Amino acid sequence: MRALPIVFLLSTAVLWAQPSAPNRDAEQSARFFQNNDADGDGKLTLQEFPERNRGAFERVDNDKDGFVTPQEDLAYRVGRRSNRRRAELPAGVRVLRDIVYARAPEQELKLDLYLPANRPEKPLPLIVWIHGGAWRAGSKDRNPAARFVAGGYVSASIAYRLSQTAVFPAQIHDCKAAVRWLRAHAGKYGIDPRRVAVWGSSAGGHLVALLGTSGGVEELEGNLGHPEQSSRVQAVVDYFGPTTFTAMDAAGSTMVHDDPQSPESMLIGGPIQERPDLVRRADPIAYVTADDPPFLIVHGDNDLTVPYNQSELLAEALAEGGVEHIFHTVKGGAHGRGGEFGSPKLSAMVKEFLDEKLGAAQDD
Repeated sequence: MRALPIVFLLSTAVLWAQPSAPNRDAEQSARFFQNNDADGDGKLTLQEFPERNRGAFERVDNDKDGFVTPQEDLAYRVGRRSNRRRAELPAGVRVLRDIVYARAPEQELKLDLYLPANRPEKPLPLIVWIHGGAWRAGSKDRNPAARFVAGGYVSASIAYRLSQTAVFPAQIHDCKAAVRWLRAHAGKYGIDPRRVAVWGSSAGGHLVALLGTSGGVEELEGNLGHPEQSSRVQAVVDYFGPTTFTAMDAAGSTMVHDDPQSPESMLIGGPIQERPDLVRRADPIAYVTADDPPFLIVHGDNDLTVPYNQSELLAEALAEGGVEHIFHTVKGGAHGRGGEFGSPKLSAMVKEFLDEKLGAAQDD
């Protein structure tokens, strides 16, 4: 019998971004480079920085090589926003930050755990947020699922290796390691290990979808600890995640995803049109089977960053595989903006879906 419910979230930027604010960060960063990269070499010197911004140059130049890259600029903007929001917690919620859940060769991997202020009498289902940022930026510091904790959940927000540190499948290895770690420590934190869900947007949406469809796929498990635990999840909330990378440009994206420097190419370690085997390896659709957990897919029909067809393809594959799913179209919605994005109505839809899919395990 399949393991039952915990919840995960993921997101993205210039990439693509978490809904709203991170997407603005990406757009502002792109405009900043367009306006100031005088020699068109894809990086900024101190002299190319606007005079009023030069005081921040050393902070933005993360590797201290004398140049600011688009990745460094975006990471600085996202990090600055995350730091401003880090202290914002809903009433009745406490957070344990920077818990090490695994040690990869390149870095320690950490998560933040959001718990009810008072320990409940019975274990609670878990929602895990996995941040976005085109797999090359973003932060675990902002966790949209925290708003559900006071209503009967635990939530984790995880960091994972970015594509400039390690290429795919490192990212999904890390996500699965986090799920296993959370199950291994469920008793300590009041988590019901039978009830695990994942929720993510954009690049995070890709990773949660992959978590949902690749349960039991050995090559995507990795070896980062707790092999005795399952990495399967019981529900997936996928906000506008990419799926089949090679089908993105033909669908009318304003980004050139086929470019060797695109987020997708950087993720798999080479131009996507030249690496069909690696593209398929990273595609959640490739692993769909009838025993996959239920999905809630949300995508704006005016998304020109991660085209709407990416969720259409996933929904079609789930339907063909006999997998329970809801495909909700945000009319007029762009990449996490416009339409219903950010509305109480959409938040309530997610909560209702998770309550239904995770609550059923209590009677099992």
